[in-house]
Amino acid sequence: MRRVVPILVLALFLVALVVAVLPVPRVWEEDSTIETKLGLDLIGGLRGEYQVVATDEQAVTPEILEQTRTIIENRVNFTGVAEPIVVTQGEDRISVELPGVDDEGEIRSLIGTTGVLEFTPVPPGCIGEVIQDGPAPECLVESEPLFNGTEIAAARIGQDPTTGEVVVNLELKETGARLFDEHADENFGEFFAIVLDGIVESAPSINARRFGGQAQISGNFTIEEANNLVTVLRFGSLPLEIREVGFSSISATLGLDFLNQTILAGIIGIALVFAFMLLYYRVPGIVACVALIAYGVFAWAIFQIVPVTLTLAGIAAFILSVGMAVDANILIFERTKEELRSGKNLSASVEAGFNRAWTSIFDANVSTLITALILYYFGTSIVKGFALVLGIGVLLSMFTAIVLSRMMLRWIVQQRWARQAHLFGIDDSEMSVDARANREAAA
Repeated sequence: MRRVVPILVLALFLVALVVAVLPVPRVWEEDSTIETKLGLDLIGGLRGEYQVVATDEQAVTPEILEQTRTIIENRVNFTGVAEPIVVTQGEDRISVELPGVDDEGEIRSLIGTTGVLEFTPVPPGCIGEVIQDGPAPECLVESEPLFNGTEIAAARIGQDPTTGEVVVNLELKETGARLFDEHADENFGEFFAIVLDGIVESAPSINARRFGGQAQISGNFTIEEANNLVTVLRFGSLPLEIREVGFSSISATLGLDFLNQTILAGIIGIALVFAFMLLYYRVPGIVACVALIAYGVFAWAIFQIVPVTLTLAGIAAFILSVGMAVDANILIFERTKEELRSGKNLSASVEAGFNRAWTSIFDANVSTLITALILYYFGTSIVKGFALVLGIGVLLSMFTAIVLSRMMLRWIVQQRWARQAHLFGIDDSEMSVDARANREAAA
């Protein structure tokens, strides 16, 4: 087993190094590569906060708040914004962060409108231009809508009893049902389009002359596609009006300055840590530095695969987790030195050092993980980013300290040149008589 673990760790490190350094394609996403996104505070962009306004008839419920968030997120995603962050805050607020965006007027108009959902007949000869999930062509824009989203009574996912495929069941109100039946009777076999804010969400064909207010939309949907269509049908128009509370623009230049300063501070801090470990712990310090470098490679690879959107808070969490990784090594090395002073040989001291330090390392890291989980669950977007990076860092620090450092030290203590106490930061004056006798016997 001890021979298998180093091979697995080395293989993991090589894979992580490739992911961290090279533009590796995401095999699960077409035309996409693994890369870490930078957050709003690093590359600039727009940040807005909105309040969902209750009416006399309808309060702002958690369901309505989440529905509103989903609709806003879908609208923003369609613009092609990279990694938008749309989250709910409190009982009636929604925060929107758009990294790398500078067209403030267009975004404010896109988010702030309540939205128009329309059921529009597709004119003869126009179906070739109507493509799902795309802007409505001119031939469709000129067509008069049959009715709008206010005529939808219910929409839900279902299953066709004959084919077993996923479908969307649609229930219309009285006026919508009457208009649709009249249109279906005259246009059997033709198509109609479901259009939200000028975007074609679906374009099914009419396969019956009367529906009686109960229609079924099919199209080889996946569960996710059917869910998206149900969201459009039920909530294409915002359920309640939203009011802009605040809107701000962050300069990309300012974000770049923050990034450069943070990277510089991180390099200085990590360099000082390396210097301390090498001077004070000597050979174990070299092991700690190698483990920290591996920790950085593993962390960067995971940040790209997850993927993590790095913000200043996230970088701070990463540097904090580096300190925690060093702390774990210090606990182990100090325990090892205690065992050496007591007279144990080098190999036994290393094993005892890891075993005795494990409880303290485990308790400290589990406490930090619990804190990170609480921050992630209850925090805002920036706090969530901090918590996610911190959690990943804590788990990796335990791996590098307990597995990687131990593996390297086990190899080192087998080498004859390493069987000298001063290489582990211990002078002869610190060692007991038994310890000196054991060392002389080993030599």
